Amino acid sequence: MEHVMAQHTADQAADQAIGSRRRLALAATLHCMTGCAIGEIAGMAIGTWMGLGMLQTVALAVTLAFITGFGLTMIPLIRSGMAAGAALRIALAADFISVTVMEIVDNLVMVAIPGAMAAGPGDWFFWASMSVALAAAFVIAYPVNLWLIGRGKGHAVVHRLHAHH
Repeated sequence: MEHVMAQHTADQAADQAIGSRRRLALAATLHCMTGCAIGEIAGMAIGTWMGLGMLQTVALAVTLAFITGFGLTMIPLIRSGMAAGAALRIALAADFISVTVMEIVDNLVMVAIPGAMAAGPGDWFFWASMSVALAAAFVIAYPVNLWLIGRGKGHAVVHRLHAHH
């Protein structure tokens, strides 16, 4: 009987750990998407508004997505007293793979939707296309974040820092 109870307790602990990893992966993916979306939308809007070509617009959007994505991770670390260089290293470790995956998917979807790159921020089609692209990026980035967190990488690094404070 004790063996059955011990196994049940172990199973519950394993279920809680899996649930915790899933919640952390969801939070990490939402965090990543927030940073990516801010930069991506700004870059796409600025690029289309300025009449930049597709490659220049994508390059601007990706650059701004990385800056805002890393910035969202760095701000609370710097506010807690961490040096900017150390915060940047943590942000790179936590976000680089997730942001990269999200940006690849997001931009491939935007380029693949006919007319999406030509639509300006005043056009509903721009926003519909961006919504589809970001949703696709989220769906692909979530299992990547789950995998990283399961290995103690990605946002698990930042989570460990917050747990110590």
